Amino acid sequence: MTTPMRLRARVEAPAKDVHQALTDAAAMRVWLAEKAEVELPARYEFWGRYTPEGDVARQRLLHVDDRTVRYTWTLDGEDTTVEFSVEDEGPGSSIITLSQTDLPGMPESITGHGSRHVMQTFWSMSIANLVDHLEGREITMRCDFTSPEMRRQVVIDAPRSAVYESLIDPSKFRRWFGANIDIEPFVGGRVAMGGFDLNPEPGSRIIELEPGRKCSIEWHPDMVSSWELEDSEGKTRLTFVQSGFDDGEPDYGSWLGWMSGVAELRRFLEVKDWRPMWVSVEVEGMPEGMLNLENS
Repeated sequence: MTTPMRLRARVEAPAKDVHQALTDAAAMRVWLAEKAEVELPARYEFWGRYTPEGDVARQRLLHVDDRTVRYTWTLDGEDTTVEFSVEDEGPGSSIITLSQTDLPGMPESITGHGSRHVMQTFWSMSIANLVDHLEGREITMRCDFTSPEMRRQVVIDAPRSAVYESLIDPSKFRRWFGANIDIEPFVGGRVAMGGFDLNPEPGSRIIELEPGRKCSIEWHPDMVSSWELEDSEGKTRLTFVQSGFDDGEPDYGSWLGWMSGVAELRRFLEVKDWRPMWVSVEVEGMPEGMLNLENS
C-alpha cells in the first residue's frame, strides 16, 4: 500500500469544529457531497453527482477518534484508504491533513482517465470548500460528475482591475495559486505551469486577450480555459469556462484544479490579513520547482 498524495491546509477554526464538519452528515452535504450518511463508529458514507462513481456509496469506515477519520474508498474497482487528521496550529486555527493511498502519480494522473486520476484536484477543491464552510464563507463550487459542462460564475468582492491583475500578473498568480507560473500577457504568449525554467517550451499559448476583461489559453490542441470579468455592483463577476474536451471523457481533474485555485483567489482578494490556505502538497511524481508555497 503506497501513499502517493498528502495535502495539508490551514483553517481559521478550532480542531473540534473541523472534526465536527468532517463527521456530520449535514455539514458534509454542504462542502463535500450531494448525499451523506454518518452513524459513528459504524457508518461513514457519501455519494451522489458531486462524487466520482457516486451512483452508490463506496466507503467503509476503518477508524474514527476526536482527531482522525480513516476509511476505504473503492475507486476504479480498487480499494484506496483515505485519512483525515486534524491538529491545532494556534489559538482558533488548525491544520487539516488529507492522505490517500493507491493512486497514480502525477504524470499518470495528467494523461490517464478514471476516478483515481482526479483525486488530487478533487480533494483540493473539497478541502477549499471545507475551509470556506468552517470560516463562514460561501463555497466556490462542487463538480457535477454526471455532466460534461464546465462553466462557473463566481462573484469576488474586489474591483475588476484587482482580479485581472491577479490572473495575468505571474507574481500575483503564484501567491494565490500556490504554483509557479510564467505568463507572457499578449496573444500568442506562452503560459507555463512550473515556469519557463522548468518548462521553456510549454506548448500553451494565449489565444485571446482583452486587457482588463478576458483571456483564453489553449493548453494543448482543442483544450481551452477561458475567463471573463464583469463589474457587478462594486464587485467582480468571474466567469470561468473549460472547453474543447471529449464529452465522453471530460477533464474533471483539470477543471477541479482550476476551480480550487479560484477558491483561493477569492480568499486572496477578500480575506483581511490573508495567509495561504495550503501548507504543503505532496504528490508522487510532481516536478521539483512546480509549487510556490513559501508564504505558507
